[in-house]
Amino acid sequence: MSLENTPAIETRHLRKVFGDKVAVADLTLDVRRGEVFGFLGPNGAGKTTSVKMLLGLAVATGGEGRLLGAPVGDVAIRAQVGFLPEHFRFHDWLNAAEFLRLHGQLYGMTDARLRERILRLLDLVGLSPHADKKLRSFSKGMLQRIGLAQALLNEPKLVFLDEPTSGLDPVGRRLVRDIIRDLKSQGATVFLNSHLLSEVEITCDRVAFIKQGQVIRQAALQKLVDGQTTVELRVGNLSPQVAEGLARWGQDVRADGDHVHLTVDDEAALPQVARWIVEQGGELYAMTPHKLSLEDLFLQVVGTDGGL
Repeated sequence: MSLENTPAIETRHLRKVFGDKVAVADLTLDVRRGEVFGFLGPNGAGKTTSVKMLLGLAVATGGEGRLLGAPVGDVAIRAQVGFLPEHFRFHDWLNAAEFLRLHGQLYGMTDARLRERILRLLDLVGLSPHADKKLRSFSKGMLQRIGLAQALLNEPKLVFLDEPTSGLDPVGRRLVRDIIRDLKSQGATVFLNSHLLSEVEITCDRVAFIKQGQVIRQAALQKLVDGQTTVELRVGNLSPQVAEGLARWGQDVRADGDHVHLTVDDEAALPQVARWIVEQGGELYAMTPHKLSLEDLFLQVVGTDGGL
């Protein structure tokens, strides 16, 4: 298999331990080339440490990982990767153009290519009028934009964006979404970590949920959201046996008086549920389905014991 046909990211049981603290217990991922992949989990779940391992900024305690077909940490491959960290400390004595030029020189880019890329990227992120301004005068949103330009400077095949819309207004968030879509159209892979689930839901093709340092679920986002439906039932003459029997069609069955809540994997099962309730002597007064949002799914998968 050629490197071009390998996954963008492939890990098996990556693990990171700091002393007696397990930061990442089992990072097992498959991220396809050309997709936008969301990485979700509560605070302290191991998301940042996972990204650092993938970038070669932290050495894994165990397991293995590959980026663009090469082992994690391969220097040549890292030159094809872009990264916008959540907490950045940029050189605030430089102006915007100087900052991008410095990073381009670190990549070994030629002066001619750098001039073209700097002009294009400043325009892309809406900072062309501020090219000569020192970064120390930039707002949080402007710093986020110049950081995004830096992450795209080397025309990367794989881009890690850690909270890319932090500090941005709605116009800025729309800009980031457009840039991500453009990257995807060019065949680049985007690995997105964001606490704004609405942004993830709009942008990502697939997602992975990580909890307590372990990936517990990954799948196509549309399948996850479209495939499950929460249903609220109002049933007269509801016996415990009927309530328990509903588990054959779904999960998370909760009964409270004559109200029942459950989650079904396929909305097509609802007529069967209705018939079964009546056959068991129940009196079905109402059945109200609700499609799961990504927020609902997040709470269902990782629980409510921590925020993003």
